[in-house]
Amino acid sequence: MEASVILPILKKKLAFLSGGKDRRSGLILTIPLCLEQTNMDELSVTLDYLLSIPSEKCKARGFTVIVDGRKSQWNVVKTVVLMLQVILVSANKLTRYIEPCQLTEDFGGSLTYDHMDWLNKRLVFEKFTKESTSLLDELALINNGSDKGNQEKERSVDLNFLPSVDPETVLQTGHELLSELQQRRFNGSEGGVSWSPMDDELLAQPQVMKLLDSLREQYTRYQEVCRQRSKRTQLEEIQQKVMQVVNWLEGPGSEQLRAQWGIGDSIRASQALQQKHEEIESQHSEWFAVYVELNQQIAALLNAGDEEDLVELKSLQQQLSDVCYRQASQLEFRQNLLQAALEFHGVAQDLSQQLDGLLGMLCVDVAPADGASIQQTLKLLEEKLKSVDVGLQGLREKGQGLLDQISNQASWAYGKDVTIENKENVDHIQGVMEDMQLRKQRCEDMVDVRRLKMLQMVQLFKCEEDAAQAVEWLSELLDALLKTHIRLGDDAQETKVLLEKHRKFVDVAQSTYDYGRQLLQATVVLCQSLRCTSRSSGDTLPRLNRVWKQFTIASEERVHRLEMAIAFHSNAEKILQDCPEEPEAINDEEQFDEIEAVGKSLLDRLTVPVVYPDGTEQYFGSPSDMASTAEHIRDRMKLVSLKRQQLRHPEMMTTES
Repeated sequence: MEASVILPILKKKLAFLSGGKDRRSGLILTIPLCLEQTNMDELSVTLDYLLSIPSEKCKARGFTVIVDGRKSQWNVVKTVVLMLQVILVSANKLTRYIEPCQLTEDFGGSLTYDHMDWLNKRLVFEKFTKESTSLLDELALINNGSDKGNQEKERSVDLNFLPSVDPETVLQTGHELLSELQQRRFNGSEGGVSWSPMDDELLAQPQVMKLLDSLREQYTRYQEVCRQRSKRTQLEEIQQKVMQVVNWLEGPGSEQLRAQWGIGDSIRASQALQQKHEEIESQHSEWFAVYVELNQQIAALLNAGDEEDLVELKSLQQQLSDVCYRQASQLEFRQNLLQAALEFHGVAQDLSQQLDGLLGMLCVDVAPADGASIQQTLKLLEEKLKSVDVGLQGLREKGQGLLDQISNQASWAYGKDVTIENKENVDHIQGVMEDMQLRKQRCEDMVDVRRLKMLQMVQLFKCEEDAAQAVEWLSELLDALLKTHIRLGDDAQETKVLLEKHRKFVDVAQSTYDYGRQLLQATVVLCQSLRCTSRSSGDTLPRLNRVWKQFTIASEERVHRLEMAIAFHSNAEKILQDCPEEPEAINDEEQFDEIEAVGKSLLDRLTVPVVYPDGTEQYFGSPSDMASTAEHIRDRMKLVSLKRQQLRHPEMMTTES
């Protein structure tokens, strides 16, 4: 029977063991209440409980029951104490059997007794006894179960079984209870009042101490079991997590990477593959974070130095590290491959745009205004072509680097045959480079054609400019002919010299004209080659022909005048220089008539302008120049006329004449 079961009855204090003893050392049982007003069943229960507390040794010494007969009917008292030896004494004679210090104050003694304090301690003791006993059984079961080596026996015990109560709490309760009990293990006086421990308290102390010792022993073993269990549980959890990481990385993780072997056929496709790879990396990052955490936990367990787990822990750590590093290396390789592919397609796209721009520039027919514009255009073409060369070289370098990486891709295949995928990637890269090379070659050919066309245009502009210059030169020669070539000479010799100079002058003009004609013919050929029209050949050639025609007419007129002047001076000089002793040599009147006729014709020609085909007229020199030349001719005609008269009338000739 437990006090907690009959707690309401015990609180009524129907009977109690005060701890006092009679002179025979028998326990004193006190029934303080009026029995007539007491529920006899409750009293019986109380007595049964109280009599079950003392040990058999104490019970052998007997009990002394103190009943206040003044408050009770004797028959009732006999009924209650029938089971015990009864001694009937009056109150003042109790001290014959019981020392005053063993009696409570109710019976004139000095023994202190607090029923509620005793009841509370009893409840604590019984609770501690019950919990500790149950806890010892549970701990023994747990401890013994963990020590069994047989796997079948291990399965019969739930290693995850926990005690129903907290061992720390039970131990604390026991220590507090023992401390309370030990405080009453002395006899003495306090305030002049005798006090002694109750027998049940004395009996409870060794029981509590024994239970505490057993609890501490089992609890120590239990703590070690828990530590081992915790370590084993932690190890199993680590092993489970390691296998989860390994299984995912070697399973779904590797499958994701096996499915990603392409490099894309454009920069957009490469970017999409890179984005997909970043998603795969993100999923792997979560497992890599678990790897880091597990690695730290394993390192902590290794530092703990448990020899029995070192081999298994190191094996787990090595397995986990190998798989994670292999997977991380593959992720990095894939990332580098995609980055190289992205750079390759980026360079290819830039080069394609450059080639498109160059091709667009070459496909547009240009009509530069002058040679400077052509030179600027040629310079721009050369710069663009050089930029294309640099871009193509960069594409080759990026492509070769990408091909080298693809050639190493097989080492990360995890047993997958990637020959087809690699061949597709290699064919694509080589195809892009070959296509760019062909496009660049076509552009180079077109640049060569454009360069030739530009050079022809430069020649065309040069020919047009030189032809226009030839016209200017010929015009200047014509102007010089009309303005400066006006003298006819003072005698035949000088006139012949002038005629020779004029012919050389005409040769220069002829060369200028021929040069202009050749230039204009070249412009025609260049225009036909360039399939364009000359800017100036339409009016340069007529101008050249017109000026040349004018020069030819003026030159012929100049030649006629010089030839007439030579004939005039030659005949005149012949007559004037002939010796007078030979008059018959110049006696021919026809000679004089001819000289006079030539002179008059020459004078008349000097007054006639040069008439061009378009009806315009131009005179040689100024009127004063013509007048001076005509005056010289007239003077010579006068001398010839005097000579004629002298020959006709010799007698008329005097020294004075």
